[in-house]
Amino acid sequence: MSNLRPAKGSVKKGKRLGRGQGSGRGGTSTRGHKGAKARSGYSKKIGFEGGQMPLQRRVPKFGFKNINRKEYKGINISTLQSLAEQHNVEKIDFQFLVTAGMVSKNAQVKILGKGILERKIEVHAHAFSKSAIEAIEAKKGTAVIL
Repeated sequence: MSNLRPAKGSVKKGKRLGRGQGSGRGGTSTRGHKGAKARSGYSKKIGFEGGQMPLQRRVPKFGFKNINRKEYKGINISTLQSLAEQHNVEKIDFQFLVTAGMVSKNAQVKILGKGILERKIEVHAHAFSKSAIEAIEAKKGTAVIL
């Protein structure tokens, strides 16, 4: 333990600025002469382009963010069919989809109508498309909105 040290050449000393003319880095301390960049506390604004009109001000604003938007994770009827066959279940609810790894526990699920349903299934989800409800009810299943 007493003779542990970094590999030779891996640790370098930092530049010692402003330590007299003899050091080669005295006087202006590598900052050049005068101007804002030579002063302490200088920081350039984000997006500053030397006085030219910056990009974020040249490009026009458009659109808006709807604060009431609901984001759904879409799951097709064909996916439900394959899940029902694999696990041999009659009821597919939100908790089943979470444990199957199809959705996260915070997601909202919408059942979509792509694919063919071949068995009677009870489906619990946050939303359904019209075609999905028709396909589920055609096989005498039920679509329950959470």
